Amino acid sequence: MPSKYRIHDSQRIYFITFAVVEWVDALSRRYYKDILIDSLKYCTESKGLIIYAYVIMNNHVHLIASAKEGYNLSDILRDLKKFTSKKLVKEIENNIQESRKRWMLWIFRSNGERNSNNERHQFWQQDNHPICLDANHLIDQRLDYLHNNPVEEGIVEEPEHYVYSSARDYAGIKGLLDIVLLYCCIEVVNFNLSVGFSCKLKPV
Repeated sequence: MPSKYRIHDSQRIYFITFAVVEWVDALSRRYYKDILIDSLKYCTESKGLIIYAYVIMNNHVHLIASAKEGYNLSDILRDLKKFTSKKLVKEIENNIQESRKRWMLWIFRSNGERNSNNERHQFWQQDNHPICLDANHLIDQRLDYLHNNPVEEGIVEEPEHYVYSSARDYAGIKGLLDIVLLYCCIEVVNFNLSVGFSCKLKPV
């Protein structure tokens, strides 16, 4: 039976989650999060990724994203996770101030040995849990959930106070990444529904 958690159309908008193996807080330091920001920036500029919302937490990442015409979202995410996995493991290995280095590398190595898809270490869990956001109420739910992650974790009091999140952009503050605001897409959905078309969410 095919999984419901699959990307069937790269140009639709998906809620995506990728987490560190065993939910290790491997992204707790700012410079590890910065590696992800730089990689996401590269993917939007050169790989066809469109980001509508994001949050980078200490052990997982949420994206609301799609791909430009002619690009495959699954391939973009695969390459993003492959590159950042190697880069982050290398940074942890070379960071003399990383007090949890031996423990984290042991976990990454242990998971890598159990998975034939890895050369040595496994940093990310394999599943991206993509959920197609093909209705306005789904967009609202997932956008609120994503932006409120740092609040729920007790890191900040307001979503827009968290630097590694698109909540700043939605509050009128320029964030770390160039994104497409989702309210533009909702206008497209409302129009399509009013004239009876089947809707495919796209930025305008």
